[in-house]
Amino acid sequence: MRYNVLMRQIVIDTETTGLYPQQGHRIIELAALEMVSRRPTGEIRHWYLNPERDIDADAVTVHGLTREKLKDQPLFADIADEFVSFCRGAEWIIHNAPFDIAFLDAELARLDQLPCTQIYGSLTDTLQKARALFPGKRNNLDALCERFGISNAHRTLHGACLDAQLLAEVYLALTRGQESLVMAPPSASPSSPGIAATVSCNTHPLKILHAGDEELAAHRAYLTALRKEGRCLWPSADEPS
Repeated sequence: MRYNVLMRQIVIDTETTGLYPQQGHRIIELAALEMVSRRPTGEIRHWYLNPERDIDADAVTVHGLTREKLKDQPLFADIADEFVSFCRGAEWIIHNAPFDIAFLDAELARLDQLPCTQIYGSLTDTLQKARALFPGKRNNLDALCERFGISNAHRTLHGACLDAQLLAEVYLALTRGQESLVMAPPSASPSSPGIAATVSCNTHPLKILHAGDEELAAHRAYLTALRKEGRCLWPSADEPS
């Protein structure tokens, strides 16, 4: 059996002119942060974009971006190829993924490019994961940062770059835990798409250490002490259960 020990992940966040791409709303900020084997590599792509349309007032109160501020920024068409190339084949990590994917698909469709499902390797929605772990609780990014002790004091407005960095930390907290008995640091170029390094368990046999007589005696003494305090829920090795 073989396990993947290097995995390329891209944390993505967007800001938009409004809520509904089917009504012609556009992406005005896009960030994509790279991780390899659950470790940020320092590689990030971040763009402000000219939406070529007005921005809803409610949206401006969220991210502070206006059409005037964005009028000299590139169009999505100008950065689409770089975005697709950077993100292709990776696992995408997005909070409330259907929202961002809908906007990205709409932008790509305007350029006759493939949809997101044919670009990413897999998709993880951290909002869905959070709701499964914390049903009935607030699970927006601010709430999750507070729950996991991640500082977001500098987040006065929504911003794709900062939010992607915070989401990377939230994702690691949500999925914390050892996933394999064989651990290895990344050794390949993190920005190379389609990383597929593997290691065979047969080359890492697990060494079994048996307890000696002194260790067994110490263990029995410890259980006896616990039993006297009424805190031992199982018998010692030399007693019937």
